Amino acid sequence: MRWKEKTDKAKRLHRTDITDWAADDLHKKFSPWAASILDNDDHQYDSFEPFGIADESPQTVPALVDAKHTSPKQFQDSFETNSIPSVILSIPQGYDAITPTNSSMAGTSDDSNAKKYEWKALRRWNLEALANDEDLRNRPLKCGEDDDGHTIRIKLKHFLKYLHNNRDDSPLYIFDTTFDEDRYAARLLKDYRVPTYFDEDLFHLVGEKRRPPYRWFLMGPERSGTCVHIDPLATSAWNTLIHGKKRWVLFPPHIPKYIVKGKGLIYKGEDDEAVNYFMTVLPRIKKQAKRSSGIGDFKNFACYEFTQHEGETVYIPNGWWHAVLNLTHTVGITQNFCSQRNFDEVWRKTRSGRKKMAYKWLHKLKRNYPHLHERAKELNKRDNFVMKYGPKETTRSCELEDEKKREDEKKREDEKKRHERKVARKKKKKKDKENKKGKRRCDENTKVSSPSNITQECMSRETKRSRFEGRAVSPDYETI
Repeated sequence: MRWKEKTDKAKRLHRTDITDWAADDLHKKFSPWAASILDNDDHQYDSFEPFGIADESPQTVPALVDAKHTSPKQFQDSFETNSIPSVILSIPQGYDAITPTNSSMAGTSDDSNAKKYEWKALRRWNLEALANDEDLRNRPLKCGEDDDGHTIRIKLKHFLKYLHNNRDDSPLYIFDTTFDEDRYAARLLKDYRVPTYFDEDLFHLVGEKRRPPYRWFLMGPERSGTCVHIDPLATSAWNTLIHGKKRWVLFPPHIPKYIVKGKGLIYKGEDDEAVNYFMTVLPRIKKQAKRSSGIGDFKNFACYEFTQHEGETVYIPNGWWHAVLNLTHTVGITQNFCSQRNFDEVWRKTRSGRKKMAYKWLHKLKRNYPHLHERAKELNKRDNFVMKYGPKETTRSCELEDEKKREDEKKREDEKKRHERKVARKKKKKKDKENKKGKRRCDENTKVSSPSNITQECMSRETKRSRFEGRAVSPDYETI
């Protein structure tokens, strides 16, 4: 079976330290464990009970938001500004696109208008449709990296076979960020759109080539997932699930890294993949939190677990720890972003983590968002941060890029004007031709209908005939 050969090779490259990917028989243990979660999941999108201990009664996390009744401005003011994790309903169905973007008023649940903005992914991203998609089934997608950081890819048709037939403890997981570079796979970009809640992305200023990876097409078998982490460069993220069910756990930013990672709670011989984290490590963390009675680093401990269902979009604010486990086979899309509401944290991370990009970004902010440019300089001054990378090269590069952009725009404008002139000339030529033809027809009609013209025409014919015969003709046609 070719799919097995390909996936076995990918597994060998991805985890050289593992010879038996099914050593723990988790494919047997997982099904009843996942079923117990789904059977007892009374998640009605109005209450998400937190786990752990906190000084004060915890607020509902994540918050429930319905795009049918919440405008983007309302969401940004109430949830994004306050860094409240949220589960948002009705985005793939198009309801976020018909809410007023610059109004404090709530949106409306207009089904007919929403239909126009519905994601094609709702029809195209189920497992059966993807298996029969001739444009995608032969496209290689990223499912991991080798020890040297090189990308491991596998064709979608082979991965789908693996998804349905594997018994691995922690299966391979498609997490592809370069699908837009493939002329066929790039069609995925047309199957969804960025929710209007998150359409402000300040990193777009530096261009697609310069910015760090920020969007991923996701496809994973049950038991696959991502270990607990914080998103890079202090960015926030949204994650929309099209097919299947995912289990999430969130930790507030103030929880120490060693606690969320379960340091000292992973025993010898145990793996630390997402499935192990949810089934083994996370229960130990919560148990230790209870035993600590709110003392020391566990004083304000809290963590939040919930299940994400098809059609739901999860918003993860910057700085929040999170891990995700696929309870069933899943397909989805996720993007990281920087907006004006998380700019301070993102700028602080970017100026030190992406020095060259930070200079270019600062240059672009000066032109497009002057207030954020001043804010970045203010943060540098407040933090006594000196941008050590010389700006001359970047500034010149930006200037050349802007100059090229202006030249390209001028070329496009000139080409547009030339085209307009060409069209105008054709129209004028056609009109003149029609006018000339119409005038000739009018003249002919006039000649036929006018008695004087008839007389002149007759005289002309008679004169010609007389000249030929050597005779003269009088005006009253009598021969002299």
